[in-house]
Amino acid sequence: MTTNRWRTTLTTAVAVIALTTLAACGGGSGDDTAAADPDGRFPVTVEHEFGETTVAAEPQRIVVAGLTEQDTVLQLGFTPVATTEWYGQQPDAVWPWAHDLLGSAKPTVLNNTDGPQYEEIAKLRPDLIIAVNAGLDQEMYQQLAKIAPTVAQPQGGTQYFSPWDEQAVQTAKALGREAEGRQIVEDTKAAYAKVAAEHPEFAGRTATFAQGLAYDGLLYAYQDGLSTEFLTYLGFAITPGLEKYSKGPGIQAAIPEEKLDVIDADVIVFATEEDENLDNLRAMPTFDTLKAVQQNRAVYTDGTLAGALYFITPLSLMYALDRITPHLEAAVKGESPQEVGG
Repeated sequence: MTTNRWRTTLTTAVAVIALTTLAACGGGSGDDTAAADPDGRFPVTVEHEFGETTVAAEPQRIVVAGLTEQDTVLQLGFTPVATTEWYGQQPDAVWPWAHDLLGSAKPTVLNNTDGPQYEEIAKLRPDLIIAVNAGLDQEMYQQLAKIAPTVAQPQGGTQYFSPWDEQAVQTAKALGREAEGRQIVEDTKAAYAKVAAEHPEFAGRTATFAQGLAYDGLLYAYQDGLSTEFLTYLGFAITPGLEKYSKGPGIQAAIPEEKLDVIDADVIVFATEEDENLDNLRAMPTFDTLKAVQQNRAVYTDGTLAGALYFITPLSLMYALDRITPHLEAAVKGESPQEVGG
C-alpha cells in the first residue's frame, strides 16, 4: 500500500437523487422482516454524536458503513448484508481474524473514499446502518438516517477511531447486545492484563507505534491513546511529545524525517506490510540514527499483523496479542530480527 492508512477528512461528492424514494421502496419482503424478540431486547435507543437512534426490532439487514465495525457485528453473531472496504482488499472487506464468522455469506462491499455511498446503501434495503467509525458529520448522518436507523460515533468521539472499547459497546448497543459487548471488551482487556503480568520487563519501557513507510518525507506515528492500547495494556509507556506533531484529536502525528529522533524509544513497532516498506524506511536519511533501530529493538510486522494493529477491534486485538508478544519479547532484549515479519 502506498497511501496513508488513515484519512483524517472525507468529503462527499455523491449526488443524492431520489434518495427518500429509494429508501421508501426498500420495505422488506417476507424474508427480510424483523425477527421475533423473545428476549425483550428491543426496542433499544442508542445515543450518539448527532442525537439518538431507536432500533425497533432485531435487525435483519445490517449495513456496516464504517471501516471496522464488521468485526464486532460478526463477533456478536450477526451477518451484515454489506461491509465497507478500508484497505487491504481482503475478501468481503473482512480480515482473516474475523472471516470465518461470515460462513458462506457474501456481503456487498461498499467504498467510503468519497463518503457513504447513499444510493448503493438504499438499494440494499437496510433496517440498520452502523456508522460508528465512518467519518460522519451532521449532514452525512442525516442522509443516512433517511434510509434507515443509523448509529453514529459515540457522543464526544472522533469521526474516525474513537476509543476501540467505546466503538465496540456502541455497536453492541445498536444490536441489542450491550451486555455481551461489554463482556467482550472486558475479556479482551483481561487477556492483555494477563500477558502484561507475565512480562514485568515490559512495564514502564517507552514504546512508539508508527506506520511502516514514509510519505513525502513524513512518517506517521501514533500518540498516546490513538491505537496504542496494544502497547499500553502490556505495560509500555508511549513515547511523549508525539502529540505536538498532530493536527488534532484522532489524527496521527506527522513526523518530518529531520525530526525522526522524537520517535526513538526502548521499542518501536513499525507496521510494515512487505519488504519494500522496510526499504522505504531505510531510505530516510535519519532512520539509521534511531537507537532502537541500531540496537535491534525495532519490530517490523507482517501485513496481517499490521492490519490488526490498525483495525484495533476486540477480534483484531486478540489476534495481535498472540503475535506481537514474541516480537516485543525479542525487542526488549535487543534481539528483534531486522526484517519484515521476522
